[in-house]
Amino acid sequence: MLIFLYGKDVYRSRKKLQEIVEYYKKVRKSGLNLKVFDFKDADFQDFKNAVCSASMFNEKKLIILKNAFLNFNFQERFLKEKHRYLESKDVFLFYSAQEIPQNNALFRFLKQKAKVQEFKPLNTKQLKDWIIQEFRSYKTNITPEALEQLVKFVGNDLWQMSNEIRKLVGFKKKDKTTKQDVELLIRPKIDIDIFRTIDAIASKNNSKALEFIHKHIARGDSPLYLLSMIGYQFRNLLTIKKHCPPAEMHPYVLKKGMNLAKRFSLEELKKIYLKIFQTDLDIKTGRIEAESALDILITEI
Repeated sequence: MLIFLYGKDVYRSRKKLQEIVEYYKKVRKSGLNLKVFDFKDADFQDFKNAVCSASMFNEKKLIILKNAFLNFNFQERFLKEKHRYLESKDVFLFYSAQEIPQNNALFRFLKQKAKVQEFKPLNTKQLKDWIIQEFRSYKTNITPEALEQLVKFVGNDLWQMSNEIRKLVGFKKKDKTTKQDVELLIRPKIDIDIFRTIDAIASKNNSKALEFIHKHIARGDSPLYLLSMIGYQFRNLLTIKKHCPPAEMHPYVLKKGMNLAKRFSLEELKKIYLKIFQTDLDIKTGRIEAESALDILITEI
């Protein structure tokens, strides 16, 4: 049997890999027939020796193959003997956290013959559902307002999100997490890439700013998260322009902000911040779809 796990959402793909390994160990307690190969270092012969070796206790082997798409020699030799592995009683699990060219021969073969699971970045609704389930796994809940704020502050990074959820759960124990808890414990993610977008806006380069925004969305960032980050940065520019940045402002934010604030007058920054506030309101009241609202905002700043 062939299994193929891949995709940009490495957090969920690794969780799935871990689940498969733990289930195998539970069913086959010896663990002697679990083999892991990382083809950054291993080669095809190492793999073949493991396949050909006798199985302890006549168990089905679970052979995990990581980074196979980085090793051309392995791919070539595996595909030459592919029918052998298709007919084997053992399980060959290919795991990849890298981007894979769609025309790759091994990729095409696995897509056709393996049990495939692709882990794409979660969209906003999927992310919210995932967060709710995470809280429930700790036997607690989160309010809708807190959920919105958490998505805004953290975005689609499930590694960070899982850590922040543990922090919130530990703080409230069995009580429901509120918006105030999120604002107290979670600092908005400092996304260095967002400064490129703000810089493009400040330079009146709308096409470049839109290009950056669309790249963020394509990689799975929520439009509401992007709007919150733009609002967060322009709020920082406003406080810097007024010469009253908060003491806890991140040094990187302060340094970048001081350079960007020079490109706007105080009145311009106030008007932009009001536009951002109105855009947020329009999205939440259903007057406009989030991605369209972002595009309009960028062109009007």
